Amino acid sequence: MCGIVGYIGTKKACPILLAGLSRLEYRGYDSAGISTIEKNGLSLMKDKGRVKNLSNLDGIDNLEGTIGIAHTRWATHGKPSKENSHPHQDNSQTFSVVHNGIIENYNEIRKFLTDSGYNFYSQTDTEVIPNLIHFYFSKDTVNDELKFLRAVKNACLDLKGSFAIEVISKLYPENMIVVRQDSPLVIGTCENEKYLSSDIPAILSYTRDFYLLNDLEFVVLTKNSAKFYDINLKLIKKETQNIEWNASSAEKDGYDDFMLKEIYEQPIAIRETIGSKISMDNKCEFDELPFTKEYLKSLNRIYIVACGTAMHAGLSGKNAIEKLCKIPVEVDIASEFRYRNPIIDKKTLCIFISQSGETADTIAALKLSKEKGAKTLAISNVIGSSITREADYCIYTHAGPEIAVASTKAYTSQVLLINILAIYFAEILENCETKYLNKLKNDILALPKKIEETLKCNDTIKDFSKKIYQEKDVFFLGRGIDETVAREASLKLKEISYIHSDSYPAGELKHGPIALIENGITVISILTDNNLVKKTVSNIQEVITRGAKTLVITNQELDKNMFDIVIDIPETNCFISPILSVIPLQLLAYYISKEKGLDVDKPRNLAKSVTVE
Repeated sequence: MCGIVGYIGTKKACPILLAGLSRLEYRGYDSAGISTIEKNGLSLMKDKGRVKNLSNLDGIDNLEGTIGIAHTRWATHGKPSKENSHPHQDNSQTFSVVHNGIIENYNEIRKFLTDSGYNFYSQTDTEVIPNLIHFYFSKDTVNDELKFLRAVKNACLDLKGSFAIEVISKLYPENMIVVRQDSPLVIGTCENEKYLSSDIPAILSYTRDFYLLNDLEFVVLTKNSAKFYDINLKLIKKETQNIEWNASSAEKDGYDDFMLKEIYEQPIAIRETIGSKISMDNKCEFDELPFTKEYLKSLNRIYIVACGTAMHAGLSGKNAIEKLCKIPVEVDIASEFRYRNPIIDKKTLCIFISQSGETADTIAALKLSKEKGAKTLAISNVIGSSITREADYCIYTHAGPEIAVASTKAYTSQVLLINILAIYFAEILENCETKYLNKLKNDILALPKKIEETLKCNDTIKDFSKKIYQEKDVFFLGRGIDETVAREASLKLKEISYIHSDSYPAGELKHGPIALIENGITVISILTDNNLVKKTVSNIQEVITRGAKTLVITNQELDKNMFDIVIDIPETNCFISPILSVIPLQLLAYYISKEKGLDVDKPRNLAKSVTVE
């Protein structure tokens, strides 16, 4: 969940590192720090709290070094404190390290190093890394150009867990060594400079040419070169990849917050995700996928595995795949999937969804599925991310960088892409009427304009938020596909407003939760499925008679006098209605949070890329 930045070049490193850390603030963190190579050795400056605290430390403006590493920490081992902040150094202050991830066997390593005479000054797992590097470096009697690299490699081979590591040393003032294992790290390159980060947007303003690292690839950097080595320290060739994102997409562009900007970017995100995949004249195209009719017919089930918002997108995908393709689909929470001994074999297709492509639980579930013989398909928004390299196949949403912690445009892009995938499968299987699929395609192509129409509810939602922002409990109801939207809307409200909320299938209300309904409480309902409207209206009447305030999101003909507020959204196919019906509820969560004076983009205790299990 941490963020790391690095720089090696001709300019002062400190301002570049601080700017990079600021761009990574959306990941969630509790402390920050930097280390640079100065004329008198390694500098080390860090502090608890925001990046601005670090920027105000005495002496930070005096740093002249042109090589440096930096870090924003989200506490996993040890409380938030200056001592536990990164970077960490070895006892001799020869090596400085920043690390993103979890070292699972750090206790054993710490005991070994303590027994070897090393002292520890923090509670973190990371502090073992620089000391372990020093241990191997001091034991190596061969003083050649690879000595530093060997020490880092040998240390990494002792580590169990996930890590992205940047290392600098006062003994090697022209070098930096980086390596990753199940944790994100990219290297941006341009003439006489190298930029490093956990996420591309943090350094996109400097370069569009990036090296994407595989696990346990070691890189020795100078300002002019990047040498890549495998685990045996054999040189390997690595090509750069050009990233076409617009650097301004990582800025607010006049909006008050990234979240609001990203809500309003959904027409573009959906249009880009559709791309050339949908055509009224041809079948859906996924050049990345080799699936045949024989393979799809052989499947006994499909798993969709994800966490949080991505899991909610998977629930809508279940609906589409089962109805269009007649293949049973199970949606699982990634953190639970591995531990229930899922029934997986070669007749199973496992689909994994992760916005960042670095979600640790989802990656672990993917690896398990591969071990059991299943084909794996990743859906991600980040090119070259860990999950896309680990899976057998991958397809991408094209939402662009999503900076706010609470996902909006990535979620709707995921819902869309899974539905396009369902159409693709159905066309291969030839078990669904072409006329029906073409109508669904036509509705998909119309989505960007319908999203723009839906966003016009902004002022009504903003006014409603002023009436309920002080409430302690809110309930969301839906049936069928609308229940998946209720889940996502409830999560959004919890994430950024800190209001307790629950979602329920509307028909389940009378089986217990109705006991919580009392005078003045707010109940929000989604009604887009014509087959379930009458039943859902009956369920809403049950809460109205008990004094609840009601907000209804719908594209159906209703007696609006029954409810306090009705938000009309454009009519569309039920499979893709979540893309439209969630938008007013994204706005509601946003404006409630604003009314409460909270940090919308960086809610407490949360992080964007959850790289720990």
